[in-house]
Amino acid sequence: MDITFRNVSYIYQENTPFAHKAIDNLSFDIPSGSFVAVIGHTGSGKSTLIQHLNGLVRPSKGEVIIGDFRLSSEGKPKNMKELRSRVGVVFQYPEHQLFEETVEKDIAFGPQNFGVSENKIQDRIRQIIPQVGLPEELLERSPFDLSGGQMRRVAIAGVLAVRPEVLVLDEPTAGLDPRGQKEMMKMFYELHKTQGLTTVLVTHSMEDAVRYADHVIILNKGTKYMEGNPEEVFTQKEALNQVQLDVPEMVEFLNAFEAKFGVKIPFRRQSAAEIAREIRSVLKGDPS
Repeated sequence: MDITFRNVSYIYQENTPFAHKAIDNLSFDIPSGSFVAVIGHTGSGKSTLIQHLNGLVRPSKGEVIIGDFRLSSEGKPKNMKELRSRVGVVFQYPEHQLFEETVEKDIAFGPQNFGVSENKIQDRIRQIIPQVGLPEELLERSPFDLSGGQMRRVAIAGVLAVRPEVLVLDEPTAGLDPRGQKEMMKMFYELHKTQGLTTVLVTHSMEDAVRYADHVIILNKGTKYMEGNPEEVFTQKEALNQVQLDVPEMVEFLNAFEAKFGVKIPFRRQSAAEIAREIRSVLKGDPS
């Protein structure tokens, strides 16, 4: 599903003394099937942006278009339930939303709420469990007997069981150790590719953004500060520093290499092994 924001502003507690504009005149397009990273510090408008994607809030001004659904200050789609079945949101610490007696019941809750038949739900559960890296024998266990990482995977399975076309990830690796973070992001990227999802990743991690996203949107104080592909955005060190963001480690390394040896190796989102080969060629004097 395509996503479009057209001059969207949102004001909390509008027309009161406590009014606060969280996003201001925000416009961008997210093509169907793309993987977009939204980056910005606390207060930049990321959370408010997310809430527009499944209709939790509607614009104070402007328009949000998600596929055939349109949201504006003048009204909302009559079929909001269908919109929310098409846009799956994995909030921070989704494991805090678990509540059923068993893992199977928790995963089934979402599709049941959207009217999916029991037979289809069971088929979906059996397909999703291996996709999120959980063994089938956990289905009859209480989710509260699982490890934190397993609980998070159960919660994610519940979102995926609804079969969304858009997957919104709000800091999905928060609280995980480095290995868990890597495994979780790899899982999301594989789901994105195999299911043809439109994926929106809200993150503080420049490394995750540069590794997985094909497009980047930088927010600052509710406005769009920068936008482009990772190669364009993440090489603009001074501009990023202006909003207290750092370039990814790999870009910083290439900058340091250029400063020391006077040779520029363009950043193309190469792997560490690919950069090592390029450096070896440079140091050996290989013109290729």
